[in-house]
Amino acid sequence: MPSPGSDRFLAILALTLLGAGCVLVLWPFLTALVWAGILASTSWPAFLWLDRAVGGRRTLAASLMTLLVTVVLLGPIVAVALALADNVAELGRAAAALAKDGLPDAPAWLASLPLAGQSLHDYWQQFAHDGQRLMDELEKLAKPAQGAALAGGRVVGKGVLDMGLSVFLAFFFFLYGEALARRLRVAMERLSGERAAYLLGIVRGTVTGVIYGILGTGLAQGVLAAVGFAIAGVPGAILLGVATFFLSVVPVGPPLVWGGAAIWLFQQGQPGWAAVVVAWGFFLVSTVDNVIKPFIISRGASMPFAIVFLGVLGGVLAFGVIGAFLGPTLLAVGYRMATEWTAAEGASPGDG
Repeated sequence: MPSPGSDRFLAILALTLLGAGCVLVLWPFLTALVWAGILASTSWPAFLWLDRAVGGRRTLAASLMTLLVTVVLLGPIVAVALALADNVAELGRAAAALAKDGLPDAPAWLASLPLAGQSLHDYWQQFAHDGQRLMDELEKLAKPAQGAALAGGRVVGKGVLDMGLSVFLAFFFFLYGEALARRLRVAMERLSGERAAYLLGIVRGTVTGVIYGILGTGLAQGVLAAVGFAIAGVPGAILLGVATFFLSVVPVGPPLVWGGAAIWLFQQGQPGWAAVVVAWGFFLVSTVDNVIKPFIISRGASMPFAIVFLGVLGGVLAFGVIGAFLGPTLLAVGYRMATEWTAAEGASPGDG
């Protein structure tokens, strides 16, 4: 007759194998699932308002909220794709001109740059008005560039698929969010006892603070920068706006973009528009970062800059494009939970 100990061991083994199998099945979709949960959590107050506005018809409210999230998240990606498509013909004409005439003369200011300025100027001049020599040089870079382009395309494609899947899954989080929240609360209570509600509040506040404070203000900076570039006539305004969004985590990131655009305008003989871009970037784009972001973060998630910076870079490397959103959120939650745990451990001896 089997002993109770062996029965217990077999039950634990069966549950472990079942859990491992579930994780294995869901692993390809884990990134999208986590991001869908974050989307639903941070937009839950707006969803409840929408649910009341439509008379408590939960399915309709979930559908409308999912549509809104789709426009907000996938809209910029579609805009970038359309901008790239519009620029294909222009890039083709520019490439044909370079193949025929080569590069123009190197600008005089290039030689005045410290350290490598003269070397860069001389290297440029080798290909000035010599299209054949330029094409020969570019052929050496063809294979590495092709590999980089394919790798970048795979990353972007995976990011778009993950984003689309997360939006689809968010519909079910909206639809069954309250039941899922109750089960999560029960699970947390079994793990951490009376502190469950407090810890869940910390997690939700941290996630909301990161999404609104770091990524929301980054999105606002990107949109404002793109509008300013479009007004000033800078080519690729949408792409530069996207670059501003991704560089917004770095303190000097956005000024590098709008400062570079201003330098380009000045070199094109448009100092007036260059001054407009500088003023727009300094008084509007940077104001979002310096004023609005600290205010929002202080209300939800106060964390070191290194956590956010490493979260964005590591998130992109680990999860692709969607990692720019997911990475800092996960690190911020981990940081806050570790802070609470160590604070509680440090306080426990004195309490007795």
